[in-house]
Amino acid sequence: MNRKQFLKTCGVALVGLPFASAILTSCQSIYYASFKTIKNKIVVPLSEFEIVKKTSTTYRDFVMVNTALQDFPICLYRTEGSNYIASLMKCTHRGCELNVGGGMYSCPCHGSEFDTKGKVLEGPADQDLKTFKTTIDDENIYIELF
Repeated sequence: MNRKQFLKTCGVALVGLPFASAILTSCQSIYYASFKTIKNKIVVPLSEFEIVKKTSTTYRDFVMVNTALQDFPICLYRTEGSNYIASLMKCTHRGCELNVGGGMYSCPCHGSEFDTKGKVLEGPADQDLKTFKTTIDDENIYIELF
């Protein structure tokens, strides 16, 4: 391989590496939960976080809730123990729909990043995400919209 080919190959690899990384990290499937709406609350069964296989049960870190009451989906994220955080997947910078992955939310439009509690990690966004109060009982998670 001559010098020119080598530099060209390295350039293509450097440009292609971030795209390959994004594609591989986005392979995690997004699960949209079943839910019902009662008055001003979205009711999501706790079982929506379960992944039941023949001999074992594992749990999702998050589920998405897509309701006609909001213009954007809501991500319901399971934190330590039995705590859940519901965040509107709308970037506070310019209103783009956020992506979920790697334990954070990221904006595909301008690169803002938020933690799973909705706090800004990286700008240009300078406001935290809209979050909703959540409560749980033995069977359900309740997301209070208003």
